Amino acid sequence: MENNGATDDLKRLTARSVKWNMIDRVASILLYTLIGIVLARELDSTEFGIVGTVLMFQAFASLFVDSGFSYALIQRKNPTRLDYSTVLWFNIGVAVSVYCLLWIASPAIARWYDEPSLVAIGRVTFLAFIFNAASIVQTNRLMKQKNVAPIALANTVGLIAGGIVAIYIAVSLPPGQKVWAVVWQTNTLNLVRCITLWVYTRWMPVARFSWGALKSFFKVGGSMMSISLLNTVFQNIYTFVIGTFTGMGKLGYYTQADKWSKMGVASLTQVITSSFLPTLSDVQDDNERFARVSMKMNRSGSYMLIACMGLAIALASPLFHVLFGQKWDLAVPMFQILLFRGIFTSLTSLYNNYVIALGRPRMIVAMELVRDVTAALGLAVCIPFIGQSHGDNPVWGIELVLWGQLLASAMAWIVTLWYVAPICGRTRRSFFGDSVPYVAITLLTMVSMWGVGYYCPNPWMQLVVMGGVGIAVYVGLNAVWGSRVQRDLLQYLSNKK
Repeated sequence: MENNGATDDLKRLTARSVKWNMIDRVASILLYTLIGIVLARELDSTEFGIVGTVLMFQAFASLFVDSGFSYALIQRKNPTRLDYSTVLWFNIGVAVSVYCLLWIASPAIARWYDEPSLVAIGRVTFLAFIFNAASIVQTNRLMKQKNVAPIALANTVGLIAGGIVAIYIAVSLPPGQKVWAVVWQTNTLNLVRCITLWVYTRWMPVARFSWGALKSFFKVGGSMMSISLLNTVFQNIYTFVIGTFTGMGKLGYYTQADKWSKMGVASLTQVITSSFLPTLSDVQDDNERFARVSMKMNRSGSYMLIACMGLAIALASPLFHVLFGQKWDLAVPMFQILLFRGIFTSLTSLYNNYVIALGRPRMIVAMELVRDVTAALGLAVCIPFIGQSHGDNPVWGIELVLWGQLLASAMAWIVTLWYVAPICGRTRRSFFGDSVPYVAITLLTMVSMWGVGYYCPNPWMQLVVMGGVGIAVYVGLNAVWGSRVQRDLLQYLSNKK
């Protein structure tokens, strides 16, 4: 009875985390979409290329700010106040140091891309990761407590503030200066989010720094930093290469496709990983429960992830036309390829959580290397074609590079599944089988969407009709199949279980 009570309590807390993470992600997507529509209509592809370049360098800098210790804090069962304080002081110290280095490096970055405006834009944009460094520990404490509601609140308040600032700047400044809208959106979002978390939690660090506590995090934190570094290289090397070999204009189309695809992929990945990792840490010492929990998480993750990505791929063309007109048509195929790739990267992130929870992050480094080596080989083969056109498609070479990126992600997923299933106490076949039904149902759903979309005369009708049919068919087929995941998720979201 005691074990059943603990299991029910764990289910309830996990369900609450999933629910609030989904609320957070939906709110973020809606706000980002509103802001993104305005910015996409106001800014041109060259300005988005400049922003994409700066954010690429910021992504690398942010790695050294976090250093992977956020994962270590969540993985540890009972972190102390000194543990949290040590990580906070370390993050802030590294953030300030890295910012100073980037301030000095900004002229060299601008010369590399032959874009003088990158000096001022970079120096201002890089402030954002200092604000982010000050909020990482606050976020981790709440995640550890499975109290996701304050995080959702802070994200929403930050997005609203950043959106107001961005829209005001975008409509006020003349062409050529509108890029500052994205710069100040990023800074405002991170600053307001940080302040909101500190005010809400009222947690204060101790004025101490423990080298012993810091060293104790290196087993998980150091490995996770290596993983994050490899993953960031994998994600951002394409921005670097495309910007270097094709210029800011074509990079802008890729940046738009990448931005909008990441909005969906990153949101779903965050819902899955942030909600499930604390739960996995709670059952890491019980092999039978861990195997059972991993099965439920695989199926729940597949139910949400594969369907959302499939529906977005089917709706890509009418979605872009409704939001932006035909201005960004060249980004649509890239957007679809990146969403397809997102299925594999998100499932891989979910599997990686099992390894982290079991305290074996070095295994992830090895699997990440497989993906990155494959990606590097594919990129090396495709670089000679990256700037080429094919017929009336001037970004054909970039699309070719993205197909290589997709292949590398699929291979990484296969390798990860192969090694992770046994340590979770399950067979590889059962692990693979967790996702298969949702792949089949999603494919049938996409076919039905394209079928009805063929008869719709305009993008607005396509979006409404295809979207409605897609949701109805997916939910209906799962109900006919008797999906327990769908039934449980609907009960969780309605607080009936």
